[in-house]
Amino acid sequence: MKLTTAVLAAGAAVSLTSAVIGAVRLRQDARHQAERNEAFLTGTQLDWLAQVSTSPDLAKLTAPEDLDVEEYMQLLAANRLICMLSVRDRLGFVRTGHLPWHAAKLMESDACQRYWKRFGGLRAEEAEGDEQAEHFTRVLDQAAKNLPRAQAATD
Repeated sequence: MKLTTAVLAAGAAVSLTSAVIGAVRLRQDARHQAERNEAFLTGTQLDWLAQVSTSPDLAKLTAPEDLDVEEYMQLLAANRLICMLSVRDRLGFVRTGHLPWHAAKLMESDACQRYWKRFGGLRAEEAEGDEQAEHFTRVLDQAAKNLPRAQAATD
């Protein structure tokens, strides 16, 4: 192989390596930006839930017509608890296999039960297409369904 061919081949290899590294870096940057966006939106949602679940004036603005404002505030507080568990699960802070236990503990709350009965179907619709959210929703739905059996066993 001539020296010029070897130099050209080495240059092409370096260029290809640089292009691959650049593409990987762009993909990684895009993934990190998506994670930052999700974290920002989650924080905004939790902040909104905290405010609306404690302020009757704010709750009146978004409460469904068929719900009393106080009841709506309690359901939003329950939603906030569920959202916080969802974030912990999404970030990997719920150990493998422990989500059902956390879900069962949440469903011990009367407000969480009422929230899930009213809005669980909506959450399932929102989760469609997101495998992790679908799993989370199924686990909470199962905990809500298991609760009456667990209560009957202790009575």
